[in-house]
Amino acid sequence: MALKTIDLRPRIGSEIKCDLDTLLSGSVAAEVRALLVKRGVLIARDMEMSDDQQRAFIGTLGDLRLGTVKSEGEGGMLKVTLDKKENPTYAEFFPGTFFWHMDGTYDAIPPFATVLRPRVLSPTGGYTEFANTYAAYEDLPADEQEYLQTLKVVHTMQSAMWHSYTDVTEEQYALWRSYPVRTHPLVWHHHSGRKSLVLSTSAAHIVGMHPAESHDLLQRLMAWATKPEYVYRHTWRMNDVLIWDNTGTMHRVTPFDPKCGRLLHRFTLNGEESVVGA
Repeated sequence: MALKTIDLRPRIGSEIKCDLDTLLSGSVAAEVRALLVKRGVLIARDMEMSDDQQRAFIGTLGDLRLGTVKSEGEGGMLKVTLDKKENPTYAEFFPGTFFWHMDGTYDAIPPFATVLRPRVLSPTGGYTEFANTYAAYEDLPADEQEYLQTLKVVHTMQSAMWHSYTDVTEEQYALWRSYPVRTHPLVWHHHSGRKSLVLSTSAAHIVGMHPAESHDLLQRLMAWATKPEYVYRHTWRMNDVLIWDNTGTMHRVTPFDPKCGRLLHRFTLNGEESVVGA
């Protein structure tokens, strides 16, 4: 079966229409991967996948990440949930996902892509939103593009998490501090030749800039990159399969009842290129 696509928003998001056997065979993998990088987010509806099939599907697109974080289970599956009974390690960090972020900014090479499949949905809320950081950069004035390419940003786990808590224990802060501190260019020059903004709540400050000016610039860029024209909001249905390009988008989940048991299964691909600047 040939791959058919429907653009969901002008600048981000496409639905792919294809049968399960074709997706699992890998025969359209190159086409899916190219579309993923171009559109940022891809959705396949009414796909009755098992965990093994979900793992096999994303494996056709790249190198599956296995056991690199404590919250990942057997075979690289991560249970995305606030329920500490399902995944106590991940649940400690889940509150940070309500804010715009990019995964793996504490890694030397951030993950390339991630696939999600819902197991339990929230009755209200719980939408997942994505922002296209390629398009956001490409629409900036040329002089600002050039200036931003000269800047580097320090990323820390505590910067990513402090928004999420009104009161932080010493143990929580020590856990956040245990993660690596990374400095990345603000503008990522990808192997493809395209450029994207490296934005996330993990962005602590711009190197060599006054803290107040750094804060204001990062906040302004975050507001720019998450304008409606760059954002796709996904309303979940059972048997959805959603995959996003982590290197060219940010994402967040909208609030939902923490007692509803919302649960998604997730697999991630290893990164393929370092964050390189000009």
